[in-house]
Amino acid sequence: MSSAAHFTLFPTSIGTCGVAWRADVVIAVRLPDGRPATTYRHFAERRNATEGAPPKSIQQAISAMIALLQGKQTDLSFIECDFANIDPFAAKVYAATRDLSAGQTSTYGAIAAKTGEKNEARRVGQALGRNPVPIIVPCHRVLGSGGRLTGFSAPGGVEMKLRMLEIEGAVIGGGPGLFGNLPFSMKAQP
Repeated sequence: MSSAAHFTLFPTSIGTCGVAWRADVVIAVRLPDGRPATTYRHFAERRNATEGAPPKSIQQAISAMIALLQGKQTDLSFIECDFANIDPFAAKVYAATRDLSAGQTSTYGAIAAKTGEKNEARRVGQALGRNPVPIIVPCHRVLGSGGRLTGFSAPGGVEMKLRMLEIEGAVIGGGPGLFGNLPFSMKAQP
């Protein structure tokens, strides 16, 4: 794989996102930072990447992410990501999280159980907090126990998480409750 990293920004329904890649493999995704210039600087300075035209595989990934953020039930499992420097537990967390379909949610505890480490819900949250490829590894679909909307480390925090779940038509709870006035139901799926 080429060692040169490249990036591009792309408009979505939630704002300007960015993706970085090496060869045909995604190495990072960035949710909107409020201003495209901030997202641009993130890739140029923190990722040491240069802006470039995406190859076909990366353009397909971008198109799929845009479609998902427009509310289309899009499968992103075809997108190849570089997890070479990710610790083994986080890699298992990312794999389990990628199994969640658009609009489906789970809990940190359920993801921990899928990794074979059922008592490690807190470590799942920590791994997802370091997720280098949000949207592709849909960490926004993972909730606290009982469907609680807990922290979200991406720009925009819990508000962005909620917005993405709303776009996907997520079901997060059975009946009216704390979030009963929202335009969708809140029920966590195991």
